[in-house]
Amino acid sequence: MIRKKIINFDRVRQIDGGFSFIPHRFLTDGFFTSLNQPELLLYFFLVLAADKNGLSYYSYERICKFIDMELHEYLRARDGLLNKDLIVFNNTLFQVLELPAKPKATSDIGSLIKKSLKEA
Repeated sequence: MIRKKIINFDRVRQIDGGFSFIPHRFLTDGFFTSLNQPELLLYFFLVLAADKNGLSYYSYERICKFIDMELHEYLRARDGLLNKDLIVFNNTLFQVLELPAKPKATSDIGSLIKKSLKEA
């Protein structure tokens, strides 16, 4: 087992003013690999923008500008995060949710079509 030692004591991370974090389970339980790149980018933005309750109210225009994303990419990423039960959205306010017990499987339209054609 690797023993961890702080490398740079002058630059140890601290929560100061803002409150954003991603639980270690996001990586170890497969949530990271269950998201595509636009979903990851949007999720990380929402985590960074959120308060201690996971709430943020950035408009899609500002989000797209911040993360350099086209509207259609944003909509797909937002819907993907909603379907994977990582966020909720009420058309004004986002809430980053506590991680579910396990990641939801990605629904890949292409593979679903291929599977249904094979079964036909």
